[in-house]
Amino acid sequence: MITGTVPPGWLQYEPDTGTEELGHLEMIAAIVHQLTRNLTDEQIENSPNFAAYFVDHTTGIYPTAASGFPWNAASMAVKGDPICDLTEDMAAEQKARVTYDNILRLAKDDPDVTDVIRFLREREVVHFQRFGSALQMVRDQLDQKNVYYTNPAFDK
Repeated sequence: MITGTVPPGWLQYEPDTGTEELGHLEMIAAIVHQLTRNLTDEQIENSPNFAAYFVDHTTGIYPTAASGFPWNAASMAVKGDPICDLTEDMAAEQKARVTYDNILRLAKDDPDVTDVIRFLREREVVHFQRFGSALQMVRDQLDQKNVYYTNPAFDK
């Protein structure tokens, strides 16, 4: 999430990217629902990790990391500095891409999962590139001697 001053033209992309990321969450939730909606009691009991999840959430979608750590807004690192925030955005896109790569390694025989994950992975690459372009636009406007602290032109 970008706060602070950004180059003209960039803001047209950020709401689109944010909306699309929420769509990614919905797509992943739909995959999880499709994979778990018809589980038998025996399948649940034979999967200790899912059994623990099932006790708390049945087959409802509760956003967590693979480790079981629940998602919360604390994972969104925002400083209000365009360079910092865009770099963080790029890192988040790369982390998502690596997660999708790992899912593809595990689910290689299930095209209902892998086709969607490949699509989502491609979108993460596009987002990374967009954030990279925005970061370059910001850098082009900065006083290069002052790039890692603040820019007087932005702090008026």
